[in-house]
Amino acid sequence: MNKPAIVKPCNEKTFQQGNVYCRYDSDEVSAFMPEMLNSDYWQVNNAIVGSAQGRGTTWFIATDNAAGIMRNWVLRHYYRGGLIGKVINDQYLYTGIANTRAAREFSLLTSMRSLGLPAPKPVAFRVIKHGLFYRADLLSSRIENASDLVGILSKQEINQLLWQQIGKVIKTFHQQGIYHHDLNAHNILIDDNDKVWLIDFDQGEQRKKRVKWPEENMARLLRSFRKESNRVSNFQWREKNWQALLNGYQS
Repeated sequence: MNKPAIVKPCNEKTFQQGNVYCRYDSDEVSAFMPEMLNSDYWQVNNAIVGSAQGRGTTWFIATDNAAGIMRNWVLRHYYRGGLIGKVINDQYLYTGIANTRAAREFSLLTSMRSLGLPAPKPVAFRVIKHGLFYRADLLSSRIENASDLVGILSKQEINQLLWQQIGKVIKTFHQQGIYHHDLNAHNILIDDNDKVWLIDFDQGEQRKKRVKWPEENMARLLRSFRKESNRVSNFQWREKNWQALLNGYQS
């Protein structure tokens, strides 16, 4: 598989006021305001064009920039999972900006984009510090004309060549040392041109390539397919599709 093309990294700027710290791409946002990391801001400006439910609500935003160019973004608030999430929900222990979930994901997205990997472009993040804890939000680009793999397979089959392409794309990330903390069928998108994308890199990181984490990543993905096959009626996935994906990954 050809190496991904190198892409110009984002033009990062920072904003800090009181207990609020933000970083943003000034090429994407010419007149940044921290309120842009709040869904209420976009609701008032009639820029919310959809949403999706997961651990929390993900908001889809369509807005013009100063040059009149339409921007399509995704706004996500960070929520905890598991039992601890039922107690403190969206608060995390603050140990410095660089260690926050939002800053780490923003930096990882920036790195992946600079490598030409098919992942969302980072737009902005916000961290609000409250004593020993913080809350955070992330704004990133929305992948145009794309659907997640679970949504696609709940309606139709995909051909073996596309399964192989999914495997090849995942391998490209792994070759660059990109660990996806939650690699599952929901976080694989396919657009109208059959281009494969990976999204949602919360807790992801760039790791050394010589250890066995890629195998764990792939095992998690396989569990995801099997889980959705039991959960979603008429889910168009079979074990043979996994083998086609592996063939692409190993090619």
